[in-house]
Amino acid sequence: MPRGRRILVVDDDETIRKLLRDLFEANGHEVEEAPDAQSAARLLKTREFEVVLTDLMLPDGDGLEVLRAARARPYEPEVLVITAYGTIDSAVEAVRTGAFDYLTKPISTQKLLLTVERAVERRALRSEVSNLRREVGDRYSPKNLVAASAPMRRVLELVNVVAAADSPILIQGESGTGKELVARAIHFRGARAGRPFVAVNCAALPEALLESELFGYTKGAFTGAATDRKGLFEEADGGSLLLDEIGDMPLLLQGKLLRVLQEGEIRRVGSASMRRVDVRILASTNRDLSALIREGKFREDLFYRLNVIPIVIPPLRERMEDIVPLCRHFLTMYGGKLGREAQSLSSEALDVILKHEWPGNIRELENVIARVVTLSAAPVISAEEFRVIFSLGGARPPEAPSPAVETAGGTIQGAEKDAILQALQAAEGNQTKAARALGMGRNTLWRKMKKYGIESHG
Repeated sequence: MPRGRRILVVDDDETIRKLLRDLFEANGHEVEEAPDAQSAARLLKTREFEVVLTDLMLPDGDGLEVLRAARARPYEPEVLVITAYGTIDSAVEAVRTGAFDYLTKPISTQKLLLTVERAVERRALRSEVSNLRREVGDRYSPKNLVAASAPMRRVLELVNVVAAADSPILIQGESGTGKELVARAIHFRGARAGRPFVAVNCAALPEALLESELFGYTKGAFTGAATDRKGLFEEADGGSLLLDEIGDMPLLLQGKLLRVLQEGEIRRVGSASMRRVDVRILASTNRDLSALIREGKFREDLFYRLNVIPIVIPPLRERMEDIVPLCRHFLTMYGGKLGREAQSLSSEALDVILKHEWPGNIRELENVIARVVTLSAAPVISAEEFRVIFSLGGARPPEAPSPAVETAGGTIQGAEKDAILQALQAAEGNQTKAARALGMGRNTLWRKMKKYGIESHG
């Protein structure tokens, strides 16, 4: 059992308080006593406790008052309620309003110590979850998103404004522009930050599977439905649901989504009953929804429901000022993962990068930087290393030499062979990892290894 915990015992019976003090102190804990609710409230304001153990019946009130006073403290101790058999209903009500558990008299010493241990563990877990949520919130805070260009600064200003609202948001932009990052920034800046953020790609699932993923299903609804299952709307209850690539959602499901937006209700597949959900809808798309409406592939009424506050993210080629700070950001991030100091780029490398059109936007830029950091330990990364990566990936900046042109390290083919060898060495011979670092499929890597006579060791 963890030692050194701070415990507050609240009971009007001095004998019981002494017994509990002796028990807890014998197990290495620090104990304070209070004979009534008011004394407990004063101690809760001046000391920080991890566990509060309170009798339900007190001379100046009841344990529920102690519970409320404890839950109001920023350090939020766990509360255990002691009750007689005749007051079980009240104890159950205490649990419903925030108590960790209740114990009936007479109290088993072993059970009491075990329950306190579990309460301490849950408090530590709650604290860890709270810290993680805070870290995630900081990560997706607009101030930590790279935005040097005027268009992206306007986007982040809009994020700050709409985060406080609770209306649907439609985020539009090409693939790889950072639509999900913007959606997360909206969620973690708003009142729902402490609640779930759930994302689903509407283009990645067939219609039947997408419906059951979104709305859940009941046992026996279809073959393989062995139990009831919550859908993503219920998982996101109280928080936000990002419907990525909403333009690819089937028309039938668009109608059901419209009902959720209008009524705040969902129905599991195979169920006849409706369930209330409280979810903020964030939608994103890389498609022209107006064109889809004209083609009869997207509901106009749903579009107007979603497009209450539109956010349009410009492609990377239209915000060139963001490229250099993004490069620095990714160099630091991936260098840190490898335990290195952040690398820098030569002026020639920057020239190559700035002349590239970046059709894959930020996702492509991040991928390229991740690959070059993996393949090169040089403190200053050269232009040639980017040219090799562009040639491997099939995308080439305007000034890249043809494969037959000699380079500082020989031919492009020679540089490609070197890059493959370096990737294999970094991956300790694991071809799957090496292929991922090089941005190619494993079969493509195998063919190139065969072409250059590189032996396989993984």
